[in-house]
Amino acid sequence: MGAILMADLSFGIPPRCAIVPSGANGKHSTDLCLGNRPVFFTSTVRRTKRFSSTERLIYKSRSIVFSSVGHSDDTVTDLVNDRNDYSSGKNEVLGVEEDELVAARKALSEAQARQKAIEKERDRLLEELARSEAKQQEYVSTIMHDKELAVAELEAAKSLFHQKLKQSVDEKFTLESKLVLAKQDAVELAVQVEKLAEIAFQQATSHILQDAQLRVSAAETSAAEAAYQIEKQIRDATEGAIFSLVEQSKDAIEKALDVAEKAGDHATKAVSLYTDGVNPVDEVASVQSQYIKLQRVVSDLESQLLLTRSEIDRLQLELEHARAQANASEVRANNAEKALLEFQEVNKKKTLQQEEEIKSLMEQMKKDAAERKKAASKAFKAELQSIRAAIEAAKEAARSKDNAYQRRCEALQRSLRASEAASKMWRQRAEMAESLLLKERSLSEEDEDSIYVVNGGRLDLLTDDDSQKWKLLSDGPRREIPQWMARRIRTIRPKFPPRKVDVAEALTSKFSSLDLPKVDDVWSIAQEKLKEGDALIDHVIEKETIEKKRKSLERALQRKTIQWQRAPEQIKVEPGTGTGREIVIQGFNWESWRRQWYLELAPKAADLSKSGVTAVWLPPPTESVAPQGYMPSDLYNLNSAYGSEEELKHCIEEMHSQDLLALGDVVLNHRCAHKQSPNGVWNIFGGKLAWGPEAIVCDDPNFQGRGNPSSGDIFHAAPNIDHSQDFVRRDIKEWLNWLRNYIGFDGWRLDFVRGFSGTYVKEYIEASNPAFAIGEYWDSLGYEHGNLCYNQDAHRQRIVNWINATGGTSSAFDVTTKGILHSALHNEYWRLIDPQGKPTGVMGWWPSRAVTFLENHDTGSTQGHWPFPRDKLAQGYAYILTHPGTPVIFYDHFYDFGLRDIITELIEGRRRAGIHCRSSVKIYHANNEGYVAQIGEMLVMKLGHFDWNPSKENHLDGSWQKFVDKGSDYQLWLRQ
Repeated sequence: MGAILMADLSFGIPPRCAIVPSGANGKHSTDLCLGNRPVFFTSTVRRTKRFSSTERLIYKSRSIVFSSVGHSDDTVTDLVNDRNDYSSGKNEVLGVEEDELVAARKALSEAQARQKAIEKERDRLLEELARSEAKQQEYVSTIMHDKELAVAELEAAKSLFHQKLKQSVDEKFTLESKLVLAKQDAVELAVQVEKLAEIAFQQATSHILQDAQLRVSAAETSAAEAAYQIEKQIRDATEGAIFSLVEQSKDAIEKALDVAEKAGDHATKAVSLYTDGVNPVDEVASVQSQYIKLQRVVSDLESQLLLTRSEIDRLQLELEHARAQANASEVRANNAEKALLEFQEVNKKKTLQQEEEIKSLMEQMKKDAAERKKAASKAFKAELQSIRAAIEAAKEAARSKDNAYQRRCEALQRSLRASEAASKMWRQRAEMAESLLLKERSLSEEDEDSIYVVNGGRLDLLTDDDSQKWKLLSDGPRREIPQWMARRIRTIRPKFPPRKVDVAEALTSKFSSLDLPKVDDVWSIAQEKLKEGDALIDHVIEKETIEKKRKSLERALQRKTIQWQRAPEQIKVEPGTGTGREIVIQGFNWESWRRQWYLELAPKAADLSKSGVTAVWLPPPTESVAPQGYMPSDLYNLNSAYGSEEELKHCIEEMHSQDLLALGDVVLNHRCAHKQSPNGVWNIFGGKLAWGPEAIVCDDPNFQGRGNPSSGDIFHAAPNIDHSQDFVRRDIKEWLNWLRNYIGFDGWRLDFVRGFSGTYVKEYIEASNPAFAIGEYWDSLGYEHGNLCYNQDAHRQRIVNWINATGGTSSAFDVTTKGILHSALHNEYWRLIDPQGKPTGVMGWWPSRAVTFLENHDTGSTQGHWPFPRDKLAQGYAYILTHPGTPVIFYDHFYDFGLRDIITELIEGRRRAGIHCRSSVKIYHANNEGYVAQIGEMLVMKLGHFDWNPSKENHLDGSWQKFVDKGSDYQLWLRQ
């Protein structure tokens, strides 16, 4: 009896078949060798056998018995001893089995060939996937490179535009020095061009990015759809191939089982005939044990088949995924290539269009600038020609006068030669007189008295070659000699013997006396004013007149030149605004009244002066209901919580001894009453200024004033003074002059100026003539949804309006700049430049009237209404101490916060660079990374963490040396 083996389809090894002897009886066993492992299949057909009682044999379901031999190839052998009578039947069965095995072997080889083809296809797809991935990476790198090139081209175009724009602005500034009237037009044109360029660049960039994003999203969508379709096709094809293989395998197994079943029937018959010589019970037991082993082998075979199927599924999934990725990558690469081409075309078109627009704008600007330059040059040349004609006329007149002067000088020389001859004669007479004095020759008694009278008693012993001295001695002095000159003459005049009182004394003395010139008579002619009738009076006066005319003409020409070249910021500073180089410190805080402040502050005067401070803002000096001094009552009572009047005067004297200005904090808006009116309202003032309700505005609802309505805002805590009253203004002006002349204050800090009109401030400043005046116009900035607005023009306009109302006689605190610095120093440096390229705040509009600060007793100290960010104080002082305007330092920052050295260093940099309240500002960078500006001609400063130095700017010519380096906070450079 034979057995059939089917190879595992997953190994792809062709089957081998061999017929070997099964035992000594000469029977044969057919073995199907399928590699190194036997594969077993359970029978799918089971038939029920009937029991035969006559033969006492137990028939169960038909079974196939498998056994293995001892060699390496596992074999299945039928253990039935066939007789010679049945040899022919057995041969027929074996022939049928061999045919079936050949068919199964053929199906197996086909399956293996198909599997190899699938593996080759998988390897090919993997190679294609690798190539597609490499190609995709190449496409991605190409796209990124092209993108970088496009961005670089845009940046280059933008930088070129900005460079040309800066060149045009520089040309505008050059023309502005010659033609001031063209400045505003050029600025507006430059701003419009910059705005148009920024808008065009933003639109082009946004359009390109949106287009690219849409194309990328579309490409991804199409790639996903294609991948899904390819994946579905591969899955269907693979499932069909596997299903066909399984069906074919099942058919082959069923056929093999049928053959095995037939062989089993023949074996059963043979057993029934052979039962006489063999014990059937033992045979059945052996068959049962082999059947159990067969079931185990079949279960193992089923598990291996499941594992094989799972492995095939996994490989199929990998194959499908690889194909999907390859297709998707190819589609994505194609779409990206198309998008890149389109992007490049659109970018080139827009770049060309922008370049054409920029060129047209630049050509138009150049044409306008050339026309304005020609007009300015023409006007300037015409005026220069007129000035040159005037100069030539003056020179001609001067030449004629010089000729006359030379002729008169020649005549004078002739007269001098004559006078020299006369002086020679007088020298001889002097020698004769000297010999007489020294008794060189004997005198007769009759001529003893005659030697005392020589030249009317006045002997010209000091005469030398200069005949004008003789003329001076002969005519006498023309004005009283100064004391210092008299002392000098006494030290150098010759020592002569004393004058004799009478003739007897003269006769007894060995010296004779002369009437010598007195000290007042000796006076240099070079310091004398010519008298009428002098020989040189005419031509000297004419020469002086010509010299005066020449100097006046030079001054007029100089004024004309300066008028063309001077910027608006170089106008002379008006009264009340200082010299333009003041650096002020607020010399108190909200708690200073708790100590003897005047005595504590006075010793610090030398230290403040050494640090570079020029003015000290002192606390309110008058008696006050509140100890801080901002609720004054008796204005003439200066015994306050800060100290007595004498201590205040001592403190101011100490400031003056160190060349520091003392600024008084005066409260003019309101005043606290001393008494109640009959109806119980506090509106009766005492002290020297005993005002009544008529000095209070009528629209103050709390104090029943009988004056006129207020010209400003109401301060509800105290009665608001009516400044429209003549007696009120007269008393305030007298009080301010008393503070100036008697106490020693040099200027004012004006509290709460929003409460009354700036016209009254102008009157008070003109009456008291302070060296410096600051108004506190504190107004709220503009916010939107809790965030500070970029445009604060309305806020700074209100401050400028108040300064205008004072006629420019007073400056004002730049509250706008303080508020902007709060946000700008937190990486929002773009807030420090306005659309016109100037600093934001009052500093950008009226720098000579802007008093910059970071904190004061209201915003900081123990009140803390609006404190400046403490970690940004160094940056804040670096900004205000290097920019135009008048900076104010807070006492707490200087002495309590450890910023003294930093502030002193910044003040020194300001001094070396010559920065003043009108210095020019040119901003180079203002963005999220930092801020860079050139102030004046000598200083450049940087705020922020980005890398920058002056050598990177083409417009910063010259050699620059780093003065301060605080890293990412700020850096300062000075021009060498």
